[in-house]
Parts: sequence; C-alpha cells; structure tokens
Amino acid sequence: MIRRRHLLGAAAATPLLEKARAWAQAQPFRPEPGAQLRFLRWSRFLEAEDRATTENIRAFSEATGVPVRIDNVWQDDVLPQLSVAARIGNGPDLAWTLHTTPHMFADKLLDVTDVAEHIGGKYGGWYPLIEQYGKRDGRWIGISNVVIGVLPVYRISAVREAGFERFPTDTDGFLRLCEGLKRIGKPAGFAFSRAPSDGNSFCHWLLWSHGGKLVDESNRVALNSPETIRAVEYARALGAHFIPGTIGWNDASNNSAFLAGQVALTNNAISIYGKARADRLEIADDIDHALWPVGPVGQPTELHLVYPFIAFRYSRYPNAVKALLTYMLEQPQYGRVLENSAGYLSHALRAHDDSPVWRSDPRITVFRDVAARGRPLSYAGALGINAATAFSEGIVADMFAEAVSGQASPRDAVVRAERRVQRIYRG
Repeated sequence: MIRRRHLLGAAAATPLLEKARAWAQAQPFRPEPGAQLRFLRWSRFLEAEDRATTENIRAFSEATGVPVRIDNVWQDDVLPQLSVAARIGNGPDLAWTLHTTPHMFADKLLDVTDVAEHIGGKYGGWYPLIEQYGKRDGRWIGISNVVIGVLPVYRISAVREAGFERFPTDTDGFLRLCEGLKRIGKPAGFAFSRAPSDGNSFCHWLLWSHGGKLVDESNRVALNSPETIRAVEYARALGAHFIPGTIGWNDASNNSAFLAGQVALTNNAISIYGKARADRLEIADDIDHALWPVGPVGQPTELHLVYPFIAFRYSRYPNAVKALLTYMLEQPQYGRVLENSAGYLSHALRAHDDSPVWRSDPRITVFRDVAARGRPLSYAGALGINAATAFSEGIVADMFAEAVSGQASPRDAVVRAERRVQRIYRG
C-alpha cells in the first residue's frame, strides 16, 4: 500500500533551482515531450536524505518541465510491488532498491550504461562493488548511489581497559579483545541471527574472513570446506565471550544494548553514535568506529548495504528517466545528499573520497572506505535470484547460530547449511 505520495512539478526560484536550470541546458539526455515520471522509493529511509532528495527532484521538475510523482512505501513492500510491475509491464518508471533486486528481473530493466559511464567518467569512476551490483552481461541495469557501511562500534575507554591502545586489525587480536572485554565486565555483543543488516554483516564477515563461501566463481556450492569449519569454530570461541542472548537479536537489539551500557562493542552504521550525539549523551565522546579486522585470507572481507536505482524498459519516457538519474548523481545534488547524511550514507564514486563530510568528524571517517572494502553478498558467485534467496533465508546466520548455541557441532552445522544451499542452487 502506498503510504505517501508527492507530485513534484514546481519550485520557487532558489540557488538550487537556478543551478538545475543551467544543468538542464547542457545535460546529455533530453526528456521526451510531455514526459512525466513515477519514482518508487522507501518511506523515510533517512530524514536528511529524504529531504535533500525531494528538494533535488523538485528542482529537476521545475528546470525540465517533467513532473515526478514520488511513491513512498514501506521497505518490505518495495520488492513485491516491483515484481508485479516487472511481470505486468506497468508501474513506476524508476525505483530505489536494495542489493540484488536488479538481478531478479534483469531482462525487464532499462539499460542505463550510458548514464553510468557518463557519471563515472566525470567523477573518478565507480568502485568495483558498485559495478558488481550494477552490471549484468556487460550492461548496467542498476546504479547504486550510496552504500551504508556496517562496522564495529566500541567504547574507547573499555577497549583501553581491556589492554588495547588501538582497535585490533586482525581476527586473532579481535578474539583477544572480546576475551578482555568480558574479563572487565564490559562484554561485546554481535547478532548471531537473521538481523537483516547487522547480523548479516557480522556473520558474512566471519565466513569470508576465514576463506569460507557459499559458492565458488562458477556458482558451484562450496560451503562445506575446512575454511568454513574454521570460521564456525572461531565464531564459537568469540561467542563464548559475548553477552548472552545475541542469537535472538534483531537490528535494534545491539543499538539498545550499547546505549544502555550492556555491551561495549558491537557493529552498526553510525546510528548508535548519531543518536548519542543527538541526545547529548555523555558516552558520545567515548564512542568510535573501526574497520572489520582482517582474517587469515589477508584482505578485507566486508558486507555492506548497497542501494541501486533501477528503471523499467516499459517506461514511455526513457530519456526523462536517464535525465533524472543523471541529475541526482551529479556532484551538486549528490553532494547535498552525502553531506546531509553526516556519514550514515557512504559514496559510490571515487571522486567523493575527499567530500567534506569525511573531514567533519574523525569518528566517522572510517565509513569513507566501505565501498572500496565491500564484497557482494553473492561472493564468490554471481548475483541473481539464487544468491538473493540464500541471503533472504538466512543460511549463513543460521549456520553460525546453530554451532554457537550448541544445537550442532561446527561440522554438522556446516553440513546442514550446505544442504540448504544445494537445494537453492540446484533447484
């Protein structure tokens, strides 16, 4: 059900509008006469982003004469609505989606290679992660404008009290830190659960950091391996030092536990730090973030959240669609969204490495690098329906939860998870 709609077609004369008018005279995609667009997006994703995006689109409409209706829906309704639109060939012209959505109906999507190459050429190129999510068979079917990083967040004083001057950069040091935090009564807590953002980020890092993977480069099931078993054994060692109950955590549990002082280390976007700052909590000055430690594989193995724009081939106004996408990705508009997010949103284009937002607060600078360090959730295989299904069914998280809780031995947990992956990839 549509929760909120805006029809944008007029704006007062402002510096933003004046710049939009100048852009419209020189931009490479000329909207079709009489064009009008529908844009489907998540409802209230982030207030600052929502406001900046709405203002940007309003200026686009006034400058180009193309009204844009924004349909705001609950996040769980985005994919079902887009699936119906793809099947019947009618619905929104473009949408803002999550992760693998473009690859679930790739043949129904507008080729936006020209937009991606135009913007990438102007702004230093796209990070490989963005290309992996955006391309199918050599063409761009989705363009991710932002990445939400999910990283370790910790109390500085507790880490020092546990015997560490700096946050550890390797998995051995990370285990010792968790041991130390438990010893001083300020334990860590990470979700061994299907928590969509934080649990998946943590559990995929555990798997990949030790060399485990659901499938190989040829999409052959490869989960049952010595590397995966080592990852699960490492998880059991870690979990012994966590606060009890993390197997049942959702994406709000770690936030509340950290802010209540129940844990001194967890993983999150900047939400915990942002709330502490906004509410002027004393602990705000004692909070910092770190990159995920590197495991035996010797390189970053991180899962972050990617949000692709997509457009449908059935749209009567493909040039108008491309014009809107281009406008939103140009520096003035993109920069407003990025800077207003205060670090909650990270960039997808290399030119924004030096955005002022990353100099505004040293506690959030680490989020600048998440696109460079991230892996697609399908690693090491191809993005598509199989990868999306395995992810949505929580196979990786369930595997770790079964072993950490004692429901199964590490080897049995891996074997059970492997059977589930085989049913998906052979189905």
